[in-house]
Amino acid sequence: MYRFGWISENAEPRANWDLRALGWQLCVTEPCGDLGGEDGGHDAWPLLCDFRNSSPARLAALGRLRRRTVLLGVDGSIERAGLLAAEFADALPSDVELRELAERAARVITSTETMPRFRAAGPVELDLFHRDGSVAGRWLGLHPREFALLWRLAEQPGSRITRRQLLADVWRLQHEPETNRVEVHVSRLRGKLATAGLQAMVATDPRGGYHLALDGP
Repeated sequence: MYRFGWISENAEPRANWDLRALGWQLCVTEPCGDLGGEDGGHDAWPLLCDFRNSSPARLAALGRLRRRTVLLGVDGSIERAGLLAAEFADALPSDVELRELAERAARVITSTETMPRFRAAGPVELDLFHRDGSVAGRWLGLHPREFALLWRLAEQPGSRITRRQLLADVWRLQHEPETNRVEVHVSRLRGKLATAGLQAMVATDPRGGYHLALDGP
C-alpha cells in the first residue's frame, strides 16, 4: 500500500487531492503532526502540500524534503516553473485529476528509491544527501544548482550536454529563457572547483553545451 503525508493548515485534503480514495494511506499531517525534521524519517513517502495554505516560512523549512514534496494548488504556469526550479518534486494546479496526482506521487517514490546517494565526478565525490561535493574529504560548498549541474554532467562523463538539456534536467524548463542562467551557474561551479585545482573539469564543448573533462583541459 502506498503512503503519503499531508502539509496544510487544513486538516483534510480536498476530494480531488485525497489519495485515500485510491487506496493510499495517509500517515502524517503537518502542522498537526511531525514530519520528522529535514531528513523526513518516513522512507520515501511523497508529501502533498496545499500550496495556498502553507506559509512561505513553512515551505522554506522543508529543506531536503522538497525533493519529495508535491505542491498542489499552484495555478500559474510561471509560478509552477519557479517552484520546479526550486527543486520541489512537482507542482500541480488546483484542478488536477486524482488519477494523474496518484501517478505523479508514485513517481516520487520510484525516483527516491532508485536514485544513488553518491556519484563520482573525477576526483569529486558527489553526495546527494548533503547536496555537495568533496575532494579528499573537503567539502566544496556547492550551491544546490551548482551541485545539480555537476551531478547531471557526471551522469555522462565526457559526453556533451546541451544548454537545452541542462535547462530541462536541472531547471525543469522546456523553453530557453532570455537569460544566461546556465552560463552564470557554470562559472560559479568552476569557481568552486578551482579551490581544488579542478576548474578545467567542466569544459565548454566546441559544438555548444558542456561536458565533464576528466583527462585535463
